[in-house]
Amino acid sequence: MEAARRRQHPGAAGGPGAQLGASFLQARHGSVSADEAARTAPFHLDLWFYFTLQNWVLDFGRPIAMLVFPLEWFPLNKPSVGDYFHMAYNVITPFLLLKLIERSPRTLPRSITYVSIIIFIMGASIHLVGDSVNHRLLFSGYQHHLSVRENPIIKNLKPETLIDSFELLYYYDEYLGHCMWYIPFFLILFMYFSGCFTASKAERWMPGPALLLVVPSGLYYWYLVTEGQIFILFIFTFFAMLALVLHQKRKRLFLDSNGLFLFSSFTLTLLLVALWVAWLWNDPVLRKKYPGVIYVPEPWAFYTLHVSSRH
Repeated sequence: MEAARRRQHPGAAGGPGAQLGASFLQARHGSVSADEAARTAPFHLDLWFYFTLQNWVLDFGRPIAMLVFPLEWFPLNKPSVGDYFHMAYNVITPFLLLKLIERSPRTLPRSITYVSIIIFIMGASIHLVGDSVNHRLLFSGYQHHLSVRENPIIKNLKPETLIDSFELLYYYDEYLGHCMWYIPFFLILFMYFSGCFTASKAERWMPGPALLLVVPSGLYYWYLVTEGQIFILFIFTFFAMLALVLHQKRKRLFLDSNGLFLFSSFTLTLLLVALWVAWLWNDPVLRKKYPGVIYVPEPWAFYTLHVSSRH
């Protein structure tokens, strides 16, 4: 009877099926195993290059393109060229993140990945609408270094409930949109980073092209952290990565070239943010807009206050 039950349920009583199932679950959800550490991925030069390029062009270049192209080509009641950049970003970035996850030597949980991508697209799309209106207001005299109610073109609106509507728009743009955009973004990067460990000494160094990409990548993340006002999320992710590196080091596992690239980019970002804050530490106007304990001014607020006001 016992033998018959074992033949019907090969995974029971610690049989080969149970061992196979346990191995599968450990590989899917556990920490980096010896087999995964041996399957070290080469440096993804193509993905990191496309990722950095599209971040600079489609994200950082959005507001610049909106100011450069003639207003007659993109009237104020129609999407600007920056909005089309944002639409392209909302499609290309999730695709690159999925390709990055596919190339991870570690099998990552698909459900968390897919849900994160969905929330990322929702947040970036919410931000697209709010950011589009806020940047179009620049042509009407809106000043980014002031709060919504303190802006000259907003504070005298009648009825006053219109001001509440603009504050709601600002909330969707700067808070809800940013949270739904950046939290899954950094979560996906961290999940990918968790698989970037190797026991092979030959894979512990970055190739030459990776070193060249570290500076533009770190500089972009500086812009992302400061303009997106996500320093808390960034510093939490950075220290989580650092803790993971120290934990894996005890197992004699070290970052491979992809992990080193990502960690080096974030380290450079942290240094640039510190220099940025130190430079603007005593600015009275920006201090008034960012009164909290964490003082990280936005580059566009600095631009409207110290650059565009001179012209």
